[in-house]
Amino acid sequence: MSLDLIRDWDAHLAYEKRRSKHTRRAYIATAGRFYAFLSEHRGGAVDGLMLAKLTPNDLRAYLADRRAQGLGNVSAARELSALRSFLRFVGGSGASVPPLRGPRVKKGLPRPVSPTEALALAQDVEDNARQGWTGARDFALLLLLYGAGLRIGEALSLTGAALPLGETLRVTGKRNKVRIVPILPAVAGAVTRYVEACPYPIAKDTPLFLGARGGPLAPGVVRASVRTARRALGLSERTTPHALRHSFATHLLAGGADLRSLQELLGHASLASTQVYTAVDAAHLLDIYRSAHPRA
Repeated sequence: MSLDLIRDWDAHLAYEKRRSKHTRRAYIATAGRFYAFLSEHRGGAVDGLMLAKLTPNDLRAYLADRRAQGLGNVSAARELSALRSFLRFVGGSGASVPPLRGPRVKKGLPRPVSPTEALALAQDVEDNARQGWTGARDFALLLLLYGAGLRIGEALSLTGAALPLGETLRVTGKRNKVRIVPILPAVAGAVTRYVEACPYPIAKDTPLFLGARGGPLAPGVVRASVRTARRALGLSERTTPHALRHSFATHLLAGGADLRSLQELLGHASLASTQVYTAVDAAHLLDIYRSAHPRA
């Protein structure tokens, strides 16, 4: 395997797979480490013929070596994914990649944002917006996620037909499942304020949330604003727009909502998807216990 091959793979990732610079840098670094490991592990030059004859034991040995260096389960799983992609590229179409089950990665529980933090986040995003009306837009959108438990895609798919907001809102979620969610007066008021400030007309068949040039608002714009705000406020990296939906569910559960009602409000297809919030709430209470109880 030559450096030219690594460069070719980098170009493939950039121009054909459209991977980000960050992803490409991580993948190329993994390929370089794998090359160095195989040179010692197998002995001699690493070429296409050797790569074609790799076994699951070779990949397992590499991961074991990386784990000995302190690599965690999540990072090990990512490196294995990068190597599979690389070996498929080297082997071409129809290439056989040694089968190996990756390390088990425990799914992290969504951590709830407190009501104070949710409001502070929305306010900071508004305060740092380039234009007043886009600040009002982002504030209204984030309040809608936290106050009604919408996914960001669901909020951005709303049209002007939803106006004026009343006590409930009809939402179309995954697999076109329709649900009715209650709307708090504060949320309705924030949306009204945004609509009044918006310089573009919002028709019944156009998106409710518009971008700076009047087109549909892209979710990446919202996520970038939230990233900037959470860093300024010192909030967790897990404080994302979707975390506001998690917080909505957690706080309702803590307030006495039953799982079936919560399932309907969130638009989950199965109760199993909703039951994760029982664990979230327990984790949140445990955090409080550990920080407040003198004998914890």
